[in-house]
Amino acid sequence: MALFTTAPQSICILRLSAIGDVCHAIAVVQAIQKHWPETSITWVVGKTEAQLVSQLPNIKVVSFDKKAGWQGIKAVWNTLKGQKFDALLDMQVALRASLLSLGIKARYKVGFSRQRAKEGQWLFTNRKLPQTNAPHVLDNFAEFARYIGVPFTDPDWQIPLSNEDIAFAQQYTNKPTLIISPAASKDERNWLIERYAAVADHAVSKGLNVILCGSPTQREQTLGEKIIQHCHHPITNLIGKTSLIQLTALLKYATVVIAPDSGPAHLATTQGTPVIGLYGHSNPTRTGPYLSQQYVVSVYQQFAEKHYGKPISELPWGARVKGTDIMAAISVDDVITQLDTIIDSLNLTQSQ
Repeated sequence: MALFTTAPQSICILRLSAIGDVCHAIAVVQAIQKHWPETSITWVVGKTEAQLVSQLPNIKVVSFDKKAGWQGIKAVWNTLKGQKFDALLDMQVALRASLLSLGIKARYKVGFSRQRAKEGQWLFTNRKLPQTNAPHVLDNFAEFARYIGVPFTDPDWQIPLSNEDIAFAQQYTNKPTLIISPAASKDERNWLIERYAAVADHAVSKGLNVILCGSPTQREQTLGEKIIQHCHHPITNLIGKTSLIQLTALLKYATVVIAPDSGPAHLATTQGTPVIGLYGHSNPTRTGPYLSQQYVVSVYQQFAEKHYGKPISELPWGARVKGTDIMAAISVDDVITQLDTIIDSLNLTQSQ
């Protein structure tokens, strides 16, 4: 039986990071809003991710600065002082999030099933999701909606973009455009520099604009510069030159996106743009771009089965593989094949 049979007055969402997981959570939160428009929604979210969540209508955003440590936790508690929610949906298993939840008052504190919870999250919740075999992170988040009484079928994202952000994006996307977001959260999960460049050159030869996107960190800017040095054709480098919302707009107006396991792959998914995901360290059926599984180029299975010595079907849900040479197993031809498939399908659509 669902936790609520009528709309609750207030719900608090606790999902701090990362960008990709926040994108998954947005689909679930907006499903709740659509089903219960009268329910007040508060979302406790990381400082960077708040740039995205703050664009969503009818959500009170409480920004958490993890760099502030204990003071950051107390700041959230002070902001929510005096409030008691009907339910707290604790959609993050990290211990930091569980500690944060201690100071958030709620009748029901809903967490993951014992099977999927980590870092002792079950000690901080008084309601647990039922056990699930759902493979994708988004499908696991969807269980929160179903548990409280909200139907969930297919994800739908509505992220408002300003006229300014749209104009910014359109000046770079006035012809078919490939966006490459080359950096994952760790360098070992990046594809090879010269291979990004080879695919960029191929895309230019097919008549596409090519744009590099990413965050302003020095390692991402250096990665972009090295890719450009290996390119034989000019491409546009916007790494570190966009806000999170400008990046979202760019991804919306792109024709196709190439990215490793990273936030932009999922941001592009919220905008309905096809993504060629490059995967080796994590299972793309769990963390891949939700609407573009058919375009994923993955070497995860071969490395995971070799590492763990058993079939992928017998591995734990979150099993990862470590190594600095894994992404080198993805060839240029593998990626170009998927890119050409998408380009050709769009040409067919345009000619009909």
